[in-house]
Amino acid sequence: MIAAIKPAGSNTRGLLAYLYGPGRHDEHLDPHLVAGFAMLGMPDPGRDESATLTQLARHLDEPVHLRNSEFGKKVTDHVWHCPIRAAPEDRHLSDAEWGEIAQRIVEAAGIAPAGDDLACRWIAVRHADDHIHILATTVREDGRRPKLHDSGIRVGDACRQIEKDYGLRQLKKGDRTATRRPTQAEMHKAERLGWEQTSREWLQDRIRAAIPHASSAEELLAYLEADGILVRPKRGPSGDLLGYAVGCPGDLNKDGGQIFHPGGKIAPDLSLPKLKARLESSEPEEHPTARRNRTTTPWHQATEALDTLHTQITDTSADGSRDARAQAHITALGELIEATAQKAPADLRAQLHPASKAFARAQRSQIRAEDRAAHTLRTAARDIANTATGPDGSALAALVAALVWAAILAGRWHEAKGHAHQTDAARQTVQHLQSAADDALAPTLTALESRHPNEETRHTLAHDVRTAVPEHAERILADPGWPALATVLADAEARGHKPHQLLKEAAAQRELSTAHRPARVLITRIQHTSRNPARNRRAEAARLRTTSTAGAPIQQNRTPIDTFPPLPTDQHRQHRRR
Repeated sequence: MIAAIKPAGSNTRGLLAYLYGPGRHDEHLDPHLVAGFAMLGMPDPGRDESATLTQLARHLDEPVHLRNSEFGKKVTDHVWHCPIRAAPEDRHLSDAEWGEIAQRIVEAAGIAPAGDDLACRWIAVRHADDHIHILATTVREDGRRPKLHDSGIRVGDACRQIEKDYGLRQLKKGDRTATRRPTQAEMHKAERLGWEQTSREWLQDRIRAAIPHASSAEELLAYLEADGILVRPKRGPSGDLLGYAVGCPGDLNKDGGQIFHPGGKIAPDLSLPKLKARLESSEPEEHPTARRNRTTTPWHQATEALDTLHTQITDTSADGSRDARAQAHITALGELIEATAQKAPADLRAQLHPASKAFARAQRSQIRAEDRAAHTLRTAARDIANTATGPDGSALAALVAALVWAAILAGRWHEAKGHAHQTDAARQTVQHLQSAADDALAPTLTALESRHPNEETRHTLAHDVRTAVPEHAERILADPGWPALATVLADAEARGHKPHQLLKEAAAQRELSTAHRPARVLITRIQHTSRNPARNRRAEAARLRTTSTAGAPIQQNRTPIDTFPPLPTDQHRQHRRR
């Protein structure tokens, strides 16, 4: 059950005309009163042909007119309007039940507290099966104004209890971090103009898409302007940025003026102070030359940044500093998902963009983030957003698989903290990311399965699986992806890696108990960790010895080079397999 308190109005008669009228699309049927502050003698134009809307409006406005005649400053924002809607799957509620629900709502809001004979006047009108409208005038019988501060929270709590008492669909309690729902006027306007989204929804998507590209609030606004968004910054006398508002081209008011929305009104985490905290609390940017000299791609670096995420957000103890760091990493994770969605091949964007949009709800909670703690992850997102080259197949598959695990961890953390809406958002994200991960890995699997190792090698590698991860061995070997995993392990061994060690490290990095297809999880992890040849310790020792002899005599207690084990040869592999 959803109760949506509307902004205060001033025209009681006008709102009654809508409630008792046919509706914008002739959807209002049999409008009538189901409850009110004093039903006895209340004029009901829906049931009494002699009653008029004007009579009902005067009846409700009487305390308002009385106060305005006694005080110099007139009350003009006195119309309180709250539609209450049941879920589509809820049972049919009778007029009596809707009347009881309306009474509980006005009590919770502070419109008409229980036992208060001098409370505000109100009515509840029903003109459809699934919802009612409560209209109240916010001047009490004694001339005072009601205390409506935080009425939305109290009404929401009342709705959650009503759902339990009446056996209705139970929604999760809000935490005041959600975005504002589009108003009916916004939705009708979008429909009239042929837009797929309301202007605020469209602006939110564009701002979130721009965040990974910027390292400061000024850069963000410049990027938005370049993207065709109308930006109106608010600056102080010194030129410092104090706030901002954005507008959707073509979103005009009735006078033809451009409509602008402050960032904080679009979403709680898009206000200027919060954006500055995210974008400007990072460490200094790396020099471009150093960035060009990196030996790994941004895609591999992002996967490596996610490798340490589990240590940041798996601790659910009641520690404020740990919570702040965990929240910061979850926020940065959303930026990485968005950057990946923007740069991924077109066939994967169909799943990655919905994943990014769903995770936006999981990015924020009541816990204040320590944004500096997530510098590495945020830098990885920015590098991907600004890279000019796309990923190869295995790098993308490894990153998306790592994002799946990261979203699972984020959902577990939110669940442990009692963040119901964020937990649901993380679960939805996992579903989208898992579909993307399967699609990203498909070409790699096909290539690997086409060149699987011989039977003897597979038998040896199966022994490695049973030794390294005995509790998951049978599931891995029964997985349809096992032949491809065997190829990956054989390739890694050819580059000097030990399959047994790679399996243990991969299983430690990502638990396999919750993995639907554990072999696929291991493929992406091992391909990522074994992409480079293993360290040649003989060669390193030889270089160290050469350097030492060129400068100073070698110390007598230095470990002789002959103590290092030889590199594996074909004979060694055959001996291991026997």
